[in-house]
Amino acid sequence: MLVICLTGCATPKSGSGTSKQTSQTASAPIAEDAETIAAELAHGDAWITNRAAVLGILLVILAVIFRTSSSDNPRWKKFYGIVPSILLCYFIPGVLGTFGIIGDPGGDLYFVASRFLLPTCLVLLCLAIDLPGIFRLGPKLLIIFFTATAGIILGGPFAIWVVSLFQPDVVGGEGAEATWRGLSTVAGSWIGGGANMAAMKEIFLPSEKLFAAMITVDVIVANIWMGFMLWMAGRSAMFDRWLKADRTALDDLQTRVDAMYGNKSRIPSTADLMTICAVGFAATGIAFVSAEAIGPWFEANAPWSARFSLTSMFFWLIVIATTIGLLLSCLSSARKLEHVGASKIASVFLYMLVAVIGLEMDLTAIATYKWLFVVGLIWMGFQGTLLFIVAKAIRAPSFFIAVGSQANIGGAASAPIVAAAFNPRLAPVGVLLAVLGYAVGTYGAWLCTMLMQYMSSG
Repeated sequence: MLVICLTGCATPKSGSGTSKQTSQTASAPIAEDAETIAAELAHGDAWITNRAAVLGILLVILAVIFRTSSSDNPRWKKFYGIVPSILLCYFIPGVLGTFGIIGDPGGDLYFVASRFLLPTCLVLLCLAIDLPGIFRLGPKLLIIFFTATAGIILGGPFAIWVVSLFQPDVVGGEGAEATWRGLSTVAGSWIGGGANMAAMKEIFLPSEKLFAAMITVDVIVANIWMGFMLWMAGRSAMFDRWLKADRTALDDLQTRVDAMYGNKSRIPSTADLMTICAVGFAATGIAFVSAEAIGPWFEANAPWSARFSLTSMFFWLIVIATTIGLLLSCLSSARKLEHVGASKIASVFLYMLVAVIGLEMDLTAIATYKWLFVVGLIWMGFQGTLLFIVAKAIRAPSFFIAVGSQANIGGAASAPIVAAAFNPRLAPVGVLLAVLGYAVGTYGAWLCTMLMQYMSSG
């Protein structure tokens, strides 16, 4: 499936419901996430753009990172004691992409990773999920999630106010060039996801030039924040001590899951590996076919449902794949696949997605839109500050901060990555919160935009 998609995934991308028409330009589709759009706009002049070659390079990078991180060499142990391995999986491809060494100009690698590998990964990770344990995590997780949402809603107007004090032209503009209109799409992306971003674009109608700039701000600032979340995952014990976190429910969940599977592992046979892949990709196939039918149905018969992301194929792809995984986790025969490495195969897919997302970073764009990046960084900093204040007040662990924030900022494509950085079997927690983000994204982004418009006019 991966080979087929690498050679011809441009066709399904345009015809599978992953894009929609804007009201401004009838022929210009909006991809369902900012990374896809950014990939389509960038890396066209990279030295190596052959998809097979780029994929091979990314896998070599991942292999070197994991080989060295598991080495007994004291120098490597010291190095990875400072720099988490998952952070390198993310930033090394980003540096190579920024300097034009490798690139994914058509966004095909990201499309394959996010549409095929991600849902398959989620299915396999859900096989080992402990739903009662997740429910016992309690209300603190939801408090942190909605704190992150509030941080984005309030952080946007705060950032506009701060920048207007010394660069008022940056946050000004008239008509379709008004900065607040463009920032509305960033709010949609950071609270819900790509579908919410598209909804904000259609509601507030920023110019195409402004929208392209906002995509760059969105992707790079969000990726910088994700990098910090991954770094924090490698320092979770230190952060939890500072937060004086109550980890009772979280530790209990991890202990229960490890006890269920930790001492029952065995060397997988070829039949085992084939079964794991069959379960994962078959579930993804079912989710894909279902999503292709459900999303367009809602768009045709209930257009109002777009505010809940119900017209988004990607939304349904993730929801259905996760649901199938949860249902399979109720079957003992499916749960036994974890004994032969289902989560390890899922982790391979997940790290491939991490590397591909990192590849979409273009750090040189910061110089082009430096003041808009200042707005984005202040905005993100406000959200982060609010999160840590609330987390310390309620003694929430750093895992809640990372997953609650990333479920807003990155949605289903990256929230499970951050969750898995703490423990691979906790990835479904990120998915469940990301689905909640899709539901509240349009409302939160609309409120944020109204506040930004008020601050811009003031």
